[in-house]
Amino acid sequence: MFNSPAYKTSHQQNLLKKIPFFSDLSASELSGLECLINKKTYAKREVILYEEDTPNFMYIIFSGKVRVVLLSEEGKEHIITIHKRGDYFGEMSLFDGKTSPATIIAMEESEIGLLAKDDFESFIVQNKKVLQLFIAMLCLRLRESWMMLKIMSFHTAEQRVRAVLKNIGHLYGVRDKRGVLVALKLTHQEIASYAAISRETASRILGRFLKEGEIEILENKQILLKSSSLKNYPL
Repeated sequence: MFNSPAYKTSHQQNLLKKIPFFSDLSASELSGLECLINKKTYAKREVILYEEDTPNFMYIIFSGKVRVVLLSEEGKEHIITIHKRGDYFGEMSLFDGKTSPATIIAMEESEIGLLAKDDFESFIVQNKKVLQLFIAMLCLRLRESWMMLKIMSFHTAEQRVRAVLKNIGHLYGVRDKRGVLVALKLTHQEIASYAAISRETASRILGRFLKEGEIEILENKQILLKSSSLKNYPL
């Protein structure tokens, strides 16, 4: 049943409809859009898009997750954000023709849908409502960039780690009576890359937070940000 073509089509159309600027498309329009999307599978750690590439596609994540990074001359990663199933990227470059501002790397095996520039423009530019929703998405992207600049403005590693935890809790968290459960598995290295500090420093700080009861690591390796400590977190 779950592997049937009808189930996959319905499942993928539901995912497409959750993308803000496709949310007003009719069922027939979504079906037509789905036919235009080519799907490709990327292995864990495979580069999907290099910085300075000029994308000719909008990328939609049907499964898996990817990280958006800036690479130093030494090859060290600084994570800007993480995209998961249902997220998308590359759409802005289709409008302005500029190169990619960051490198996109698969964090696990991921199925990515590629929507070509001409097809993308036919759905965006010719539909006023869709275009308005697209502009709202651009504003959200800008706010995400501002948030990363704010995180980088903190002087101490501890402040940066707390800011990163609170930000990912806001983006991917589920609140319950215990606090905020971050519904995204991150390694110490990935948190360090977010905060632009060394892995050793991130591990030491997270270890102290764990010992002092600020956070809890659950069996599935997800992080719980305790309610009692959230008030002390910046941002």
